[in-house]
Amino acid sequence: MHSNLLPQLWTGSVFILHLLVAARALTRANRSPASRAAWVAVIMLVPLVGIAAYLLLGETSIGRSRARRLRRVQTTLQRPVQTPAQVSGAAASLVALAHSITGFDAVAGNRVVLLGDATAVPAQPMVNSKAAIHHLIDDIAQAHQQVHIAFYIWLADDTGQRLAQAVAAAARRGVRCRVMVDALGSRAFHDGALWRELAQAGVQLLATLDDVSRLRHMALSRVDLRDHRKLVVIDNRIAYCGSQNCADPEFRIKARYAPWIDVLLRCEGPVVRQMQTLFLSGWIPETNEAGLDDLPNAPVAAADAAPGNCVAQAVETGPTARHNGMSDLFVASMYAARHELLITTPYFVPDEALLRALCAAPRRGVATTLIVPARNDSWLVAQACRSCYADLLSNGVALYEYPLGVLHAKTLTLDGEISLVGSANMDRRSLELNYENNLLISDCEVTGSIRARQLGYLSVSKPVDVATVRAWPFHTRLVHNVVGMMAPVL
Repeated sequence: MHSNLLPQLWTGSVFILHLLVAARALTRANRSPASRAAWVAVIMLVPLVGIAAYLLLGETSIGRSRARRLRRVQTTLQRPVQTPAQVSGAAASLVALAHSITGFDAVAGNRVVLLGDATAVPAQPMVNSKAAIHHLIDDIAQAHQQVHIAFYIWLADDTGQRLAQAVAAAARRGVRCRVMVDALGSRAFHDGALWRELAQAGVQLLATLDDVSRLRHMALSRVDLRDHRKLVVIDNRIAYCGSQNCADPEFRIKARYAPWIDVLLRCEGPVVRQMQTLFLSGWIPETNEAGLDDLPNAPVAAADAAPGNCVAQAVETGPTARHNGMSDLFVASMYAARHELLITTPYFVPDEALLRALCAAPRRGVATTLIVPARNDSWLVAQACRSCYADLLSNGVALYEYPLGVLHAKTLTLDGEISLVGSANMDRRSLELNYENNLLISDCEVTGSIRARQLGYLSVSKPVDVATVRAWPFHTRLVHNVVGMMAPVL
């Protein structure tokens, strides 16, 4: 009798757990209907695998104690005291939306420079990345007060070593240097010799989100929540942001897909203080370091006064920010375009709102171009991306594949007037899971330089036509669409 009871208890326990997990997938707040449907399908069709997958990947909480620390810092950390810029037209609505996400105003008086040479893109796609890092190292060599760095990936390659040496030298001469890397993306770096050398030089170091993958968090959060930001702030006066990690374009950990093609912006002016706030809002909750709350408004050696005329606004999103913030900003930017929309992204796995906005643009008379890599370092992303090709092409989107490496630049320009550049991809990870930072720019000159870079990518890219997509064999389309259908749970 006892031998029959144990299997029944096991079956009953699994059934109850099955129902509870499915109910949780249906009722968790801030989840799209597509995501709910996908998770319930996985849990019901493959119960044990589905339950395990949901426990590992289904939740987006970063933990109660971390959430409390973040909320506390949000109340104590000073916001930059700044005068909002006067903007009109499409820029006004985008600025208002961005303000609702992060709380920063668009500010004028900035100088924003796209580093590298646009003319070098077709022939020498790695030139810009190396030139950008050279500028960054030069600025660190002239730092007087602080050097604050946040990267998702920092490799111990030539770029990583050169930057580490520059930071170590700054620390040895008395500059307060703080380096924050993602624990997963930079796992080899923070376990390696360069990390120890930086510590010995007096650099303050943090491998952030190092605990979200631990077993005790399994039922409360995704094990792969990441800090995907790329951000450098020097002396409250100079900031860098864009798609570039601290790594050679040859990207030796995935060399078969290289080179990685990136963009990096160098910023001066009031927007730098917003980026300082973003760095500190990630640093202070993890380190509990005191005395930094007033740094965004601290005086600097060189005055902020009017280094340029660019209007810019920092934007940050993540699992603790307003839900769908980055998706909303992408979608609003697409609907704001009246004549032209140019987009480059390495990972295109859009949510429904983003895909519909992009497909609607050509039907409104907007010349719409999307450029993605021909070879993607993520097989799943490549399949999910291609599941959208037929929809995009049938609605008039000009679709191109970049063949010279992984086009890692995340850029959007509209009407040659407004641009959105940063760390966020157009995929579910960036839209819902990762901490990301972007820069919204309302300036024809800066947007023109970014657009020129995009056209450089376009000049060597190959168009994707409807006939090619329709000729894909059945098994190819089946794989694309099955992976695409499961995109909400990836």
